[in-house]
Amino acid sequence: MKPIKFIFALLFLILVGGQTLSAQKQNVRILFVFDASQSMLGRWQSATKMQIAVRLLNELVDSLKKEPHVDLALRVFGHQKNYPPQDCDDSKLEIPFAKNNHERIKNFLSTIQPRGTTPIALSLEATANDFPRGGNTRNIIILITDGKEECGGDPCAVSAALQKNGVILKPFIIGIGLGDEIKTSLKCVGTYYDANTEESFRDVLKIVITQALYPTTAQVNLLDTYKKPTETNVPMTFYESRTGRMIYHFVHTMNHAGNPDTLFLDNFITYRLRVHTIPPVEKDDITITSGIHNVIAVDAPQGSLYVKINGRNQYGTVKCIVRKAGNTATLHVQDIGSSVKYLTGQYDLEILTLPRIHQKNIKISQSTTTGIEIEEAGIVNFQYGNVGYGSVFQIQKNDIEFVTDLNENTYNQSLVLQPGQYKVIFRYRLAKETILTKDRNFTVRPGESTIVNLMQ
Repeated sequence: MKPIKFIFALLFLILVGGQTLSAQKQNVRILFVFDASQSMLGRWQSATKMQIAVRLLNELVDSLKKEPHVDLALRVFGHQKNYPPQDCDDSKLEIPFAKNNHERIKNFLSTIQPRGTTPIALSLEATANDFPRGGNTRNIIILITDGKEECGGDPCAVSAALQKNGVILKPFIIGIGLGDEIKTSLKCVGTYYDANTEESFRDVLKIVITQALYPTTAQVNLLDTYKKPTETNVPMTFYESRTGRMIYHFVHTMNHAGNPDTLFLDNFITYRLRVHTIPPVEKDDITITSGIHNVIAVDAPQGSLYVKINGRNQYGTVKCIVRKAGNTATLHVQDIGSSVKYLTGQYDLEILTLPRIHQKNIKISQSTTTGIEIEEAGIVNFQYGNVGYGSVFQIQKNDIEFVTDLNENTYNQSLVLQPGQYKVIFRYRLAKETILTKDRNFTVRPGESTIVNLMQ
């Protein structure tokens, strides 16, 4: 049936709603999932496993009476049907969540007689429906068991599925007297703690409950080129590292003392942090240690890029595509006339004027603004008197480069073009001979208007 060695495994499975923890104390729901299977009648140290488990749980429940922001509930398995035969559906929420449930839970525990088997996976899966919906509440499961899964279920797979669906997060496990094989099997469910005496088990209980009730302080240091935490005012997102689920969203802030502001983070979770700089930077496998102020350092040196038109803006809205130097992927699209921060480094620019302007290897340096100026455009009025087909090209030494097509459904058209030498090639729609194609060279000067007459 079960291993002879006694196991107490506590899986702390946190269900968080992704909301900011704005204070150290937050409403907490704790669901005890208690093993009352037949093997709990076995001896361990000073008494039976059942007696020790009830005594330690009663101590814990009593200690929580002074925490008005904590609600309790109790699910029990293995207590309704005898073994044999094996009943793998033997799991029930006996005491639902309510205020001041402490004595009800203790009274029910005093009536339990260990009888059945150990459906851990089934019980764990059922807990998803035991918590009331909604509210900015930390929902915690404490599973107390003296053995392993006996009904063919897979607690690790159940845990992974619940985490993937955003129902629970990282479990914490405390085991007593576990063999290496069982320890290994439980580690896939979450973080493992080992206790080999009643006293060490009691101590670990206190530590974990403290962690459950109080979020831990932390700060994010966004480091500049000189490894100083001077960068700020950047959005950042904390993800659960294993599942990728978003947990918290913040805008990085300096406090009144000029230091990175203090955050309250759930210490049960291993995080991946994404700082939404351009491009974003990430740090993975961030663990939060209870009882200390945690500092999370991320390299995020930034400078600014400012692109403007030297003179009047004839275009209206103009965009600038920013890419990492030598990379074809679009990193950001910046409005001309705006200043945008980027990580320090080299960038390529494509400014969407006519024709497009390409600038390579633009350097962004720490805490400085790199200015890019483009010439004021000119306006070209094409007069062709009748509809036709035409295109504009920029003259490049001994060649021409396509700029844009003319509108084939109008008689006249105006274009805003960058200063330079151009050629237009045009044929009327009704002209059925190629020889009737016309081409004209013209010059565009900053801030000036030019007429190109194609009717002659």
